[in-house]
Amino acid sequence: MSEIPPWLEHYSQQIQQKASAKNIPGYVFAYIEKGQPAKIFVYGKESRNGANISVDSVFRLASVSKTFTSMLMAKYVEQHRLQWQQPVAQLVPNYSFSAFGENTLQLKHIIGQSSGFMPNAYDNLIEANYPLPKVLAMLSELKPLCAPGKCYTYQNTLFGVIEEYFIQHHSSYGQALNQELIKPLQLPNASVGKNNLLASEHWAKPHVAIGKKSWRAVSVRDDYYQYSPAAGVNASMRDMVLWVRALLGEFPQVLSSKLVETVTTPITESKRETHRREWRQYLNDAHYGLGWRIYDFNGHKLNYHGGWVQGYRADVAFTPDYQVGYVMLMNAESNLINQFSADFWAACFDALEQQAIDLDSPLITAK
Repeated sequence: MSEIPPWLEHYSQQIQQKASAKNIPGYVFAYIEKGQPAKIFVYGKESRNGANISVDSVFRLASVSKTFTSMLMAKYVEQHRLQWQQPVAQLVPNYSFSAFGENTLQLKHIIGQSSGFMPNAYDNLIEANYPLPKVLAMLSELKPLCAPGKCYTYQNTLFGVIEEYFIQHHSSYGQALNQELIKPLQLPNASVGKNNLLASEHWAKPHVAIGKKSWRAVSVRDDYYQYSPAAGVNASMRDMVLWVRALLGEFPQVLSSKLVETVTTPITESKRETHRREWRQYLNDAHYGLGWRIYDFNGHKLNYHGGWVQGYRADVAFTPDYQVGYVMLMNAESNLINQFSADFWAACFDALEQQAIDLDSPLITAK
């Protein structure tokens, strides 16, 4: 492992102290710089009496799954199998989505979180384990708040359209993701679905808080796994380092720079994001692209997404300005991850800016 920069060592010590103070079960985070060995830091255990967390411990990615789904759809568009303007009524003919008018709601509105439905519509039905077809039928009749593409309205249930599309074509989201991304990128531990998580050789068990410093392991829930394009991908840090490397352009034969640019181009303003408590001092602007949040972080473009399901938190982000990325996976449902990620990028950008200044400084020679 190459030398760890002082700022990164300081950051790792700071967050470990905070995690220890809260008795967090475990986490793993990585700093990835294009073309350089990843700096990976682990803390804690997969479960109370289990193995130590490692780079191969598998976690649920929750909504970080949407970054995989956006790229999968981008590849399908590139291959002319789908179109971003394709009406949802064509993707899943069994559901009318008539409240929008014919052909108005399109694939790009699903992936770009601009459908117009009230935010998180019918998430309560997901968590009550309603069958996916029933939830989609109810959603298709829901009156929108605005026309598609006109406002940012974050959804999970609507991603069931992607799941249903593959089912109707005698496949599955998991099979498509394996074929287009997981196998080509040679992600060793990544998978889709609850059964594959439980079958992993090493996986981090989910934990929920039962006190300020107390945590209880819980069972893995089925609910959001029914909506795998929204929240059904599992991965280890070894997988996520490769995923970020691909986003930084190290595997152009799988992910071209054009595809990455397509999904990380700002589309819909998401102003509320700039008021997030741990982030607001740094964010000048916030938009949603196609499966990615795009932040103006003190003048730097930052592509980001977070994930949260019962017992897990996950964050992934990368900056094209400096070609570096960050991932954190946590087997605890803790809001500390918000502070950790914001603090990381504040320290990282400070260090990278200073490094750029140092490189541009003229050499001073003694006379």
